[in-house]
Amino acid sequence: MVIRLLRRHVILACVIILAAVIATTMLVNLSKEQKSVSSSNALQINSESPMESAASNSSAVQTSGSVEMRAVWVPYLSLNMSNETDKSEQAFHKKFDSIVSTAKSCGMNTLIVQVRPFGDAFYQSDYFPWSHLLTGKQGVSPGYDPLKYMVEASHKAGLKIHAWVNPLRIQTSGTPSILSENNPYYKFRSDNAKSDYVLDFQNGAYYNPAYQEVRQLVADGVKEIVQKYDVDGVQFDDYFYPTQEASFDQKSYTAYCNNAKKSGTPLSLGDWRRANISALVSLVYREVKSANPKVEFGIAPQGNIENDMNMGADVYSWCASKGYVDYICPQLYYNFQNPTLPFNTAADNWKNIVKNKNIKLYFGLAIYKAGSDADSGTWKTSSTIIANQIKYGRDSKCDGFMFYSCDYLTSDQAKQEVQNVIKLLN
Repeated sequence: MVIRLLRRHVILACVIILAAVIATTMLVNLSKEQKSVSSSNALQINSESPMESAASNSSAVQTSGSVEMRAVWVPYLSLNMSNETDKSEQAFHKKFDSIVSTAKSCGMNTLIVQVRPFGDAFYQSDYFPWSHLLTGKQGVSPGYDPLKYMVEASHKAGLKIHAWVNPLRIQTSGTPSILSENNPYYKFRSDNAKSDYVLDFQNGAYYNPAYQEVRQLVADGVKEIVQKYDVDGVQFDDYFYPTQEASFDQKSYTAYCNNAKKSGTPLSLGDWRRANISALVSLVYREVKSANPKVEFGIAPQGNIENDMNMGADVYSWCASKGYVDYICPQLYYNFQNPTLPFNTAADNWKNIVKNKNIKLYFGLAIYKAGSDADSGTWKTSSTIIANQIKYGRDSKCDGFMFYSCDYLTSDQAKQEVQNVIKLLN
């Protein structure tokens, strides 16, 4: 009995000790957890500053990414070496370096450089011949890569560079006078089944965007630029269908109508042409993004929206939908006194049609008209026309400006206007 009682006491004592140990352990762990939580909270509190800093930096990056566009167009005429006595690489570098220097001094941050003006190339292309503007004869290598240098020189100076491409023009008004033997024009023209892929019109020649193979050729040519060169963007200019005449592409439109009638009603000629150009634009956009999603694709259409629609450019769709452009830059080459389309009216029209908030809207401004007799001499009434257009654009919250062209930044004609513009940009 005593032994049993003793055993019970021993067991009870053990249970009490064990309970005490467990309780002590729980208290210790609880204390550790509290310290850990406190430590964790301390870390979180301490990390708020870096997080806020990161957020601030992110905001700064976003702000930096949306810095006002201040671009200047560099047309092929400004890069033309064909009439130069010295056509060397060093001479081209000197010519382009001067453009870079001028752009920087005027407060620009981007160059829009024309690298494919006539279905040819200012770079080594797998699809198009060397431009005659480099050597005087299309298809002849200059012995260096102009675009490679232009990209390097622009970036070294802190400027972005967009490759400016004319998508359909092969020849216009006899320029270039002779197409090279390896020009795709001859490849299509010599194939009876594809002879309509290129069209002759008024002493010129153009690719016919009605055909998928043609659209793919243009898109592949853009894609190779993005793949081979560190460009920041690619831009199409405002040249699409060169005429509204039905005879221009009658064969391909008739073939389309005959096929469409089998299952429905064919599109009108205008709608059909706009569909062809939109198919091209959409394809180019996809090819650019597949090569480098960071590279922007934009278009600089005419400022008159009705003219754009007539030449096949469905700017309404491009500005409202995804998958066409990253930016649109209408060429608003009008002043406030223009009786047909005043600048402010044109600017407001474009502001209203850009429905997609992810598409940037830039205003193309006519430095080349400043101080000239253009538009019945109305550009001579003031030396602050362009400056006031910049202010108007900023008030309407456009994303920046592109100026045509680099040569006029240093011309006597536009000197006073340019000085007033520089005050706003620097």
